[in-house]
Amino acid sequence: MVRRVIGFVYKEVRGLHQAAYILAAFTFGSQVLALVRDRLLAAEFGADSTLDIYYSAFRVPDLLFVLFASTLSIYVLIPFVTAKQSRSTTEAKDFLSSVFTVFLLGYTTVALIAFLFMPLLMEWFFPGIADKALLTTLTRILLLQPLLLGVSNLLGVVTQVGHRFVLYAISPLLYNLGIIIGIVLLYPIFGMYGLMYGVIFGASLHMLIQWPLVYKSKLNFSLTKHICFADVRTVLKSSFPRAIALSLNQIVLLVLISMAGLMTAGSVSVFQFAFNLQSVPLAIVGMSYSVAAFPTLAYLFSNKDWDKFRIHIATALRHIIFWSVPILVLCIVLRAQLVRVILGSGRFDWSDTRLTAAVFAIFVVSLAAQAVNLLLVRVFYAGNNTATPLKIGIITSTFTVAAAYFGVWCANHYPTLEGMIATFLRVTDISGTEVLFLAVAYTMGLILQSLLLLVALRIKFSVSLRTLFKDGWQALYAAFLGGVSAYAALQFFVSGLNTETFLGIFLQGFLAGMFGLVGVVLGYLSVKSKTLKEVADALEKRLFKTDVVGEEHSI
Repeated sequence: MVRRVIGFVYKEVRGLHQAAYILAAFTFGSQVLALVRDRLLAAEFGADSTLDIYYSAFRVPDLLFVLFASTLSIYVLIPFVTAKQSRSTTEAKDFLSSVFTVFLLGYTTVALIAFLFMPLLMEWFFPGIADKALLTTLTRILLLQPLLLGVSNLLGVVTQVGHRFVLYAISPLLYNLGIIIGIVLLYPIFGMYGLMYGVIFGASLHMLIQWPLVYKSKLNFSLTKHICFADVRTVLKSSFPRAIALSLNQIVLLVLISMAGLMTAGSVSVFQFAFNLQSVPLAIVGMSYSVAAFPTLAYLFSNKDWDKFRIHIATALRHIIFWSVPILVLCIVLRAQLVRVILGSGRFDWSDTRLTAAVFAIFVVSLAAQAVNLLLVRVFYAGNNTATPLKIGIITSTFTVAAAYFGVWCANHYPTLEGMIATFLRVTDISGTEVLFLAVAYTMGLILQSLLLLVALRIKFSVSLRTLFKDGWQALYAAFLGGVSAYAALQFFVSGLNTETFLGIFLQGFLAGMFGLVGVVLGYLSVKSKTLKEVADALEKRLFKTDVVGEEHSI
């Protein structure tokens, strides 16, 4: 039994759809744990000021993680490692050792400086948080998280080069498991500090699960005195724009969370709960396809196989649109049921549910755009073009922050506008609706980013987008039928179920979701969707019966 589990974990998977579905399956498991995590937090604290502190404590460490770990991340390093490995495995190993050493020295130095100046940083970034001392201490503890996840990312280079997608996909699952342990076991003992200990434990598991494979690999890297600064400079020259581009998103979130901290108590929690919830379908669809596609895209580009490179991009885009558009519509229709079932317990009351559902609905409008962005950014990285995503990121981040400030200004000076949005989302009788404007700004920025990336893709790589219009209309048609079916089912089952109970809400949402899915499938069948046939064919290949590469095989 143990050997079978190990064999499954070390499975090598090369097909795009097979890899994407395996990643999606494990990502789904990880996201289920993430939802359990959020439900436990919601039950314990509700949407209040204490949980606002918890979520605010992640912002500076997450920014540092992006600045350092993404500078030397999987998507930057894989093309370099692939090229060097084609010449010499030793050369690739030495390259990774140099990168590892520079990362440890660089991050440790900056983290120590941040540790010392943390009280001042918290005053600057979170003027609306009352307990600055607690926020400072929690943030200092979390400075360990980027270090552990950064090392895990470097290990992930080896696992992805070897197409060990199962092993790579297990890491985030263990990360969320560690956080849950912190909530259930450590919080009753250590209070808020216990929550942070759980995060650090989860980050450690994220790293350690990949270590055995890397240790036995020919690409096993370590600290070195012989740093190849020429290689490091080349990587930094290529990756620095990417790190800045990703940092822009974290900076935007930092600004939005800071603005939420100045609003009604609990606004940070509502914003973060809704953001986490919309990240579930995004991770399952967008992240799975983009991660699965990247190694092959990097390989095709390095070998100048342009036709297959473009076909690979178009295929991934079609499948992302196929899945994300119907999911987007179903999430909007079922938003209240989803939020109530997932988060509605303990101190998380009906008002919290309705406001979170409204913010979630706004976020999820950009689901397809976000999924496309995840893929297209990796397309540019595979093509050794980090400048284009950076330029687009600067434009869209500036737009998002400006839109957020303008939206809040409008809410303060034109309450009628806030009332219109609140009425549309059915939250007129709830306080704190100004947080809706932050979600609107974020969504608008992501849609703009998607449009600009598609234009750049057409210009830089000559990828034809004509077929995507047809796939987009087919997805919209299927989504419309699914949405109508789900909404009709909601209205039908509301009279036959007690929606005042968890079971009633769950059954109402589940049955409506099933009717919605049937509507989506019928919609795709009626337009003879090519992508639906590809999905069926991929499932028929029985994904988990690909060749297994055991521990004894080196990468």
